[in-house]
Amino acid sequence: MARPREKPPQAVKTLERGLRVLEALAALEAAGLGELAGRTGLSKSTLYRLLRALAQAGFVEEEGGVYRVGPKAFAVGQAYPKRSLSQAVRPEMEALARETGESVNLAVPLGREALYLDQVEGTKLVRLFTAPGSRAPLHATGVGKVFLAYLGVPEGLSLTPYTPHTLTRLPDLLRELEAVRGRGYALDNEEKELGVRCVAAPVFGPKGEVVAALSLSAPASRLSLEEAHRLAPRVVEAAQRASLRLGYTGEV
Repeated sequence: MARPREKPPQAVKTLERGLRVLEALAALEAAGLGELAGRTGLSKSTLYRLLRALAQAGFVEEEGGVYRVGPKAFAVGQAYPKRSLSQAVRPEMEALARETGESVNLAVPLGREALYLDQVEGTKLVRLFTAPGSRAPLHATGVGKVFLAYLGVPEGLSLTPYTPHTLTRLPDLLRELEAVRGRGYALDNEEKELGVRCVAAPVFGPKGEVVAALSLSAPASRLSLEEAHRLAPRVVEAAQRASLRLGYTGEV
């Protein structure tokens, strides 16, 4: 019986170093080469080569000399939770999309951003598409505001202006988040992209923690602010039913 060929020690060593880098990035969320070198104990030259290889494979992202975990690493690390979360939420997403004809999205918090996991496209001729794996800012999206309202605002969060409607002053954002908690849903009033509105509601886990957000999005020409508020209870109900599927025992 043939025995599996053992990997060369150097390959194993490189793999171990790569995993160490990913663990450090997961803990730091975002870091430069110097900070990562101090965290991992690797030389900058070795670290740079590892980061380049990880980035080419999609496990690390780099922007302006700052590195962070890439979507492929998240997909691998969250394979089972993502499957279980999507299985719980998707029936409610599909029902909401059928009922309203609009696109429905599922997102989870990822550091200082929201990460979209799944989408059920609407049935109307003009509809919005959000690719699973794409990221969005917390302060300028419905799902992001849900996470900020229920999980807290990270210190030093950048309030980048995307449109004239983006909330770029912290006091204004905090007032908005208080309103989100009070009514149970968040709105994106053309704050990330002109011509797009969305309504988002929290999805709770078994311990009552917010684990995801469910959102309905549509062209602003079709989804007025009044219509968004009118549809909001349906979005909240869909998110609550998804929460129950995850084991949440709160009241619906």
